[in-house]
Amino acid sequence: MSLDNVKAAIVTLGCKVNQYESDAMFDMLTNAGARIVNPKEGADVYIVNTCSVTNIAERKSRQMLHRAKKLNPDTVVAAVGCYAQVGKEELEKDPLIDLIIGNNKKKDLISILETYFEDRRQETEVVDLSSGSEYEALHVSHLNEHTRAYIKVQDGCNQFCSYCIIPYARGRVRSRAMEDILEEIRELSENGCQEFVITGIHVCSYGTDLNEGKDLIDLLEEIGTISGVKRIRLGSLEPGIITEESVNRLKNIEQFCPHFHLSLQSGCDETLKRMNRKYTTEEIREKIRILRDAYDQPALTTDIIVGFPGETPEEFETTKRFLEEINLYEMHVFKYSKRKGTRAAVMEDQVDDQEKARRSSILIAMNETHKRAFEQAQIGTDRDVLIEEKLKHSAENLYVGHTREYVKVAVKSREPLENQIVRAHLTGISEDGYMTGNL
Repeated sequence: MSLDNVKAAIVTLGCKVNQYESDAMFDMLTNAGARIVNPKEGADVYIVNTCSVTNIAERKSRQMLHRAKKLNPDTVVAAVGCYAQVGKEELEKDPLIDLIIGNNKKKDLISILETYFEDRRQETEVVDLSSGSEYEALHVSHLNEHTRAYIKVQDGCNQFCSYCIIPYARGRVRSRAMEDILEEIRELSENGCQEFVITGIHVCSYGTDLNEGKDLIDLLEEIGTISGVKRIRLGSLEPGIITEESVNRLKNIEQFCPHFHLSLQSGCDETLKRMNRKYTTEEIREKIRILRDAYDQPALTTDIIVGFPGETPEEFETTKRFLEEINLYEMHVFKYSKRKGTRAAVMEDQVDDQEKARRSSILIAMNETHKRAFEQAQIGTDRDVLIEEKLKHSAENLYVGHTREYVKVAVKSREPLENQIVRAHLTGISEDGYMTGNL
């Protein structure tokens, strides 16, 4: 059956890689003749690009899948992605779910849908990713209301952190061919996109499986030669890739943004060992020194897990002191959540929820203090801002965007500014949490 004029909705949960893959599915559906509609409408096909990073993420995925049938009992509900990969047995028992499409099968979305419309039987399309899988070839040519593009350059992870299910959901490291990446970025830049966020499940491992002698820094340098690319940003970094040499090479890429998201997870060496994270806090100190020596006020951000099994009050205090010392721009604080199928889920000395909440609130308060101090230090400076949208319901013609450091800024303008890079003099911080600037 043809998908001409079939109404399709896509809901994306989880990470930037999922966002990229949803953009690719948007392209596939549009090219097949489908009409993309708002997920709040009653679509003929309802695709949920699921997340499985925590049990809570899986519950949200199930909720979105069930909500689709409530909107339209006749809709075809497709569970796609990580939860479909690791939770297929559970999903197959759910009569509300019609299609289960795992990772490395998204590229076949159109043929899977066409086959389903012919016989209307529940289908499961999940392949074993435990070894030897090829990189799944997806492509994005147009963006659905984005001024920046997420570009997926690799999939899979070989790290096996003790709390993480992703190596099982995504498989081993697989890198995308460099020329395919560059071709996609050229096409998107020709269609008006100016900023590109280079992302992957473990992006720093890019190239290690290609046997071509090329790595992530080589890739970024090649992207920097493409006409029309105004900004290059990294989604996340493992500390190991940060060296004096690599950072000096990054500094020579004019479009590269000084915004570094370091996935630390803890500031205590004993906790990091139980997490199976492969670095120490002393190494982190050195990496941060390299970045701050190389850039003027780089934006350094991180993820922190509190209440990991065995995290004593003393270990938490060690983490707290370390985070005060390194004083990052922004921290995303997560309370540890058991993930079935991981080593951490069966570790002894699980921390109770009340204590997790207490520790989380302490670090969230610290984050607010550090974030505000970083932004106040920007007041009085001039920054380039890539404008993304006009604020809805604004009587003052306010346009918002981000600096190269990924600080959110609002400026007033009588002229439309969407997808333009403007020079703004930063003047303050609004009650809504973004910085204000004058053109």
